Amino acid sequence: MGEPPLMTDSELFEALRALANPTRLRLLSWLREPERHFALEGAIADPVEVGVCVTHIQAKVGLAQSTVSAYLAELQRAGLVRATRVGKWTHYKRDEQRIAQFVATLGLTL
Repeated sequence: MGEPPLMTDSELFEALRALANPTRLRLLSWLREPERHFALEGAIADPVEVGVCVTHIQAKVGLAQSTVSAYLAELQRAGLVRATRVGKWTHYKRDEQRIAQFVATLGLTL
């Protein structure tokens, strides 16, 4: 399949800025193994296929829902997570292809 295409400088800077916050970095890390890191009782969608509901993420991180939503929106703008609506709930999942692109770009940049 080959190497992922490289990010532009502005895309790389946006991803680095998103990951510069320890809580956003932790959220991205937890989303790597959602079934291990989140209490998913009552989940209405598959956390691996669709993602983890903001409610479950907020319960784990212990911050206000608005703060958690802002952190996830920043990760989404950087392309590191994808959001999917299921009913009235938003679920977040890592974008593994984009993360691989980020890692490849960072490796060549440094």
